[in-house]
Amino acid sequence: MSNYIKLLPDSVANQIAAGEVIQRPASAVKELLENAVDAGASEIELIIKDAGKTLIQVIDNGCGMSAIDARMCFERHATSKISSAEDLFAIRTMGFRGEALASIAAIAQVEVKTKPAEDEIGSCLNIEGSKVISQEPCQCSSGTNLIIKNLFFNVPARRNFLKSNTAETRHIIEEFIRVAAIQPTVAFSMIHNNKAVFKLSKGGLKSRIVGLFGTNYNEKLLPVEQKTEILTIKGFIGKPEYAKKTRGEQYFFVNKRFIKHPYLHHAVNNAFSELIPVDSFPSYFLNIDIDPKEIDINIHPTKTEINFRDAKYVYAIMQAAVKQSIGQYSLSPTIDFDVDPAIELALGNLPKKGVSQPKINIDPDYNPFKQPQSKGSAGDFTFKKENRDWKELYKHHESVEHRTDESDDTKHRQENDLELHLEKERSKFFQIQNTFITSNVRSGLMVIDQHKAHERILYEYFLKKLKDESHGSQQMLFPQNLRLSPGDAEIIRELKENLLKLGYMLEPVGKNGFVINGIPADLKENDSVVVLERIIENHKKHLKDVNYDKSVNLARSMAVNLAVKPGTKLQEKEMAEIFDSLFACNAPETALDGSRTLAIIPLNDFEHYLKEKKK
Repeated sequence: MSNYIKLLPDSVANQIAAGEVIQRPASAVKELLENAVDAGASEIELIIKDAGKTLIQVIDNGCGMSAIDARMCFERHATSKISSAEDLFAIRTMGFRGEALASIAAIAQVEVKTKPAEDEIGSCLNIEGSKVISQEPCQCSSGTNLIIKNLFFNVPARRNFLKSNTAETRHIIEEFIRVAAIQPTVAFSMIHNNKAVFKLSKGGLKSRIVGLFGTNYNEKLLPVEQKTEILTIKGFIGKPEYAKKTRGEQYFFVNKRFIKHPYLHHAVNNAFSELIPVDSFPSYFLNIDIDPKEIDINIHPTKTEINFRDAKYVYAIMQAAVKQSIGQYSLSPTIDFDVDPAIELALGNLPKKGVSQPKINIDPDYNPFKQPQSKGSAGDFTFKKENRDWKELYKHHESVEHRTDESDDTKHRQENDLELHLEKERSKFFQIQNTFITSNVRSGLMVIDQHKAHERILYEYFLKKLKDESHGSQQMLFPQNLRLSPGDAEIIRELKENLLKLGYMLEPVGKNGFVINGIPADLKENDSVVVLERIIENHKKHLKDVNYDKSVNLARSMAVNLAVKPGTKLQEKEMAEIFDSLFACNAPETALDGSRTLAIIPLNDFEHYLKEKKK
């Protein structure tokens, strides 16, 4: 019997590992930045071209590597962080598996120049598809300069699955933020296609957040600090009044490593409950400093997920820390009955005196029903005589009586007018609980969900606008400024053409800012920013869907945000317009979520219900 099982060649094994670790250019950027931080660099520069597809370069002034280390770091499972299984529970650095550089070298053309500070000559190594092309001494600065060219050059199928340059750039910016945000003592810079995206100097955590997301964050942040025997939570949260409709600036770090943890996210949301709208998201930048023995970080190839030994304890501390910060810095302070020293100083330290009861002067001769005899007179008050006949008070009453004695013909004509008016007021449509529209049909009673029906109408309307080249827009009398995070700004740039077809006229200002000069004709000016934030959030939510379509997603977002809400009272004309527009749609009976927009209650059901005996 022949043997079927065999060992894979290293080149193939590395490509398989690359599929787990390096999914897109942003994955390679993450690994290189983390390695630079682990090398103790105080300055790190990221250079990319064509969203990382052509070039990814990371330059740092860290400890550098010897010629042997430079060669060994590209071998699988080669690492300086661990030597035994016990070391997995004492890791505080970023990378430790030793798979990243080997995976990158398997699918790209790599060049690395590195030199320790104590050496005079560095080493230059060239690798292509896991194969070492050359290694020779070279003159270079202390630290490491690692260049990745033509990512996925030997795996064209993987390269074809990459998104547009705008989308891939957004992912790179997000990975850059995740590393740079929690390392404020390290200077970072990022250049894309020869244009500076970030230039971050050393400083504190707050200044780093402001440098990444804009100067307006200076007034939005509240400090958070909580220390227990097991862990320490430190960072910043956004004030409740600045919560946004898009899930953007939400960052958890454990021992300065970015993580995703829905359970802790729930804790923060609970702390903000009843302070922000249900569909809004708070901002937070929180680091948990904890003993590595209390966590397990080796549960995911990208190391973005971890397990806590006592997750419930961490949840409780996180929620309490955020609540305390909100109560201490954001909400109105409690009344303090102690005298403020500043007030005492302003009063000149007046000597304390006994409290005396205030006195009230009363004039016993004052008569409010008297008026002065003449202007400016201080004499006696007398009643003013009215030169008005008492009979004038009854003139209106007599005219009413006269009108009631009109002829019967006039009275009959008024009754006919009233009946005609009532006939006109009879409605073809009725509203139930300001939520459902009802109308008589031959087979019974039609009930329409006004919200779902209007969503369907608007969805097909906006979908048609996106397919047409012409667009309608209303100019804003006072243009609005829109400041976004770097990742959200990339989404707006990606959707700009489609937004223009909907009626949004956006002009870029600065790095991540826009001015809204025009909005869709059916949109209120007050809702322009909110709707854009919800479009961004919906784009993030459905970006990974298999059948993702920009136009369909945009039309859905606009329809959901602009549709009439349940509980809204509608006039006869509005109900008729929804009714007529719904049956002009391609799929009038189907809502956007797949449910039904309408139902018909047969007449027989009414008769059966009325005939049913009371039990």
